[in-house]
Amino acid sequence: MILTKINLLNFRNYNKISVKFDKHMNIFIGNNAQGKTNILESIYILAITKSHRYGNENFLIKKGAEQAKIAGSLKIDKIPKDLEVVINKQKKVVKLNKTEIKRISDYITNMNVIMFCPDDIAIIKDSPQVRRNLLNIEISQLYKEYITIYNEFNKILKTRNEYLKLMYVNHLSDERYLDVLTEKLIEKSVIIYKYRNDFITRINANIGNIFKEITEIDNLMIKYIPNIELEDFSAECISKKLSEKFIKNRRKELQIGSTLYGPHRDDFGFFIGNDDIRIFGSQGQHRVALISFKLAEISIFKDVHKTSPILLLDDIFSEIDNKKKNKIIKFLRDDIQVFITTTDLKNINKSLLKEAKIIEVHAGNLIEKVGI
Repeated sequence: MILTKINLLNFRNYNKISVKFDKHMNIFIGNNAQGKTNILESIYILAITKSHRYGNENFLIKKGAEQAKIAGSLKIDKIPKDLEVVINKQKKVVKLNKTEIKRISDYITNMNVIMFCPDDIAIIKDSPQVRRNLLNIEISQLYKEYITIYNEFNKILKTRNEYLKLMYVNHLSDERYLDVLTEKLIEKSVIIYKYRNDFITRINANIGNIFKEITEIDNLMIKYIPNIELEDFSAECISKKLSEKFIKNRRKELQIGSTLYGPHRDDFGFFIGNDDIRIFGSQGQHRVALISFKLAEISIFKDVHKTSPILLLDDIFSEIDNKKKNKIIKFLRDDIQVFITTTDLKNINKSLLKEAKIIEVHAGNLIEKVGI
């Protein structure tokens, strides 16, 4: 999978630019606040349709403009695809080969990206919702049916919570409709649990070896933490456990007006042995653990889609020592397209610089550097 070029119109600090990319290594250099991250963000949006950064999407539109447009040309096994995302203050339009795609689930599996940025430290430090969002985005890129099922789950969850409140306030005793909603919720929950468990199992097949190669520390793994105890992730076990929880805690759910069990309350953690690195790990370990997680995803995308994803690395080398830096570089293989931002080329290994396309970013202008 290769992104050959991208066109931006009124996106962030860019008026109108068109830039072609190298099939392997692309490096954007410049001072802070010049627009380096905005380029990677535009690639991410082209794939996912939303930004990796939090905030109102209207800020994606350059001040004074009515809309922003991101268009890119993709090649997968020499087959071209044209992708486009248009964002205005009322709506978002996505197109594949100039045809509007109505369902996001039919769009986002076309281009696969894995992104690392400094703000990813929140994945370890912040609330479980941040970690669930990561799972949802990554699994949705792998399987378009996942996002459909998860959206259906959320609609049922919202309806169930509203009905729980209605029953409590109005003293309704007829629980048949609640039973129907609960049954549907369990049905969708089973599928979501199984997808998430499979994804984390696949991550664990690689993350420990990658982390050890970079840090020489053994036994990093991801632990999946549903809020129900499961002996296994079979449909029978999940359905049985959820049913038991809902029956036992119905009165409590009615009083609170909220669904207490299910994948909307999932979590996962990074552990070295039995130690949660959120508690016991250093800042440096957090950073390398996250990088290892992202690198471990590459083989999953290759297994599922039979092509390499695009790797976006925003300021990845700024707080990592040279020894670890060089070990990370070994994972940036020739069969994957990589985009890197940096404030200083001294942060980048010379062997990468020889083969890379280097673009200087200054105040929303791009200048290709020659003879580095």
